[in-house]
Amino acid sequence: MAKVITQETFDDVVKENIVEFSMSIEEAREETIKQFEAQGIHLGNIIKDLNVNPSTGVPLLNESVDELKHLADTKGDLADPEKVSQLLTVIVEECKQSVPHRVLAAKLGAYEIIVKRLYSEDKWDDEVLLKLLTAVNAIINKQPDVFSHESLAAALKHLKSSPETKVACELLKWLQKACILHEMNRQTIMEENLTIPTLKPFLVRNEPEVIRNTCALFRYLILDDDIRVEFGKAHEHARQLAAETLTEITQLLTKFKSDPDSISDLMLTIASLTVRNEYCQTVEEAGGLKFILDAMVEFPESIKIIREACKLLKALAGNDTVKQHIVQCGAAPLLESALNRHKDNETFARHALACISTLALRDPSNSKSLFDTGISETIIQTMKIHPTSKIIQRNGAWAVRNMVSRSRDQCDTFVAQGIEDVLNQALTDHPSIAQDVKAALRDLGCKVHLNEEWKATSEIQIKND
Repeated sequence: MAKVITQETFDDVVKENIVEFSMSIEEAREETIKQFEAQGIHLGNIIKDLNVNPSTGVPLLNESVDELKHLADTKGDLADPEKVSQLLTVIVEECKQSVPHRVLAAKLGAYEIIVKRLYSEDKWDDEVLLKLLTAVNAIINKQPDVFSHESLAAALKHLKSSPETKVACELLKWLQKACILHEMNRQTIMEENLTIPTLKPFLVRNEPEVIRNTCALFRYLILDDDIRVEFGKAHEHARQLAAETLTEITQLLTKFKSDPDSISDLMLTIASLTVRNEYCQTVEEAGGLKFILDAMVEFPESIKIIREACKLLKALAGNDTVKQHIVQCGAAPLLESALNRHKDNETFARHALACISTLALRDPSNSKSLFDTGISETIIQTMKIHPTSKIIQRNGAWAVRNMVSRSRDQCDTFVAQGIEDVLNQALTDHPSIAQDVKAALRDLGCKVHLNEEWKATSEIQIKND
């Protein structure tokens, strides 16, 4: 079994080499590594590139955290803003280097000190408050386990005070980072009764940065990315947020109609929250459907906006009534035009094809409207451009199948345009989507070999008289 040492032991030897033997930092570090490796000690758990104070030999991160603790203990309110800012700047710079640096900062107590001061009744000017929040964000980044009930209470306390733009964004980012890869943090935030009432007022702010960060937090609260938890509460969280905020978020589309970045963020958030049949109706009634189609006309060259528009249209099509309204309002030619213009873009193409397949599903009138735009040829061309993309081949097969399954008159056109060869090639190149491709070939009336997965056998045979 390999021998290991602690970070403190490694740092003490580096310090000794600097102070006692007058080595430079690099020389001291190299000598320390050689000494331990010669003794057969494994250094995989050691941070070897900590910035060190050349006069004391102590890592800057350790010195800064210790001094911050001292200020908190002696002055209580960290009364020296300039000194506090300097110490926090060092901590932030060290934490930017790697996750192990952030883990060390938390282990030394930096996160706990900062949260305690943020939760206290101390009055901060915006500059120091911003520094504190920047530091807390630097430490928690990719390290959500440090988040606690006290962290949430401190964040909500400052959010309630209607902070200025930069402070508000840092507070929202703090909660965002706590949500990533951590289901229990998401549940802690959502189970707090004050969370939604505290966040909702930010949807009436005029600053685009605040709106975008609020929307990002809503999306992070409905993630389902924590492999340590068998069943998360993403759907329940989405329902809670949609019930309280979906109408307001949809109405913001008009407010920020000239800001492409805000529009795409808002549409992505609305699509993420539209998880129930009735929410599709809510978005349409709030003017969302009209705005989406207007945005596709207004920003035809913006991949970001038309991609998010396709995602949102697909989500809204979960309601059969809204699905019909989407096409009746003129979505079909807009989708054909967008796909034709940007069919070379793989990311957009996969979402556009998924949107088309959803709109055509079990709806012959929608299928006819799409077919009349000439979209069949565009779908085939898109699949030909991306033969190596399994998702595009699968989504294209879905789109073809859903368009022709209840509109058999379209089959001849698709076949004449060469869809059979494209699908057969996809069948060869991507065996894992064979069922989807074969379903499209079957509904087109093309020759396809369908495997009989299970055939009943019995010793007793029933005779037909």
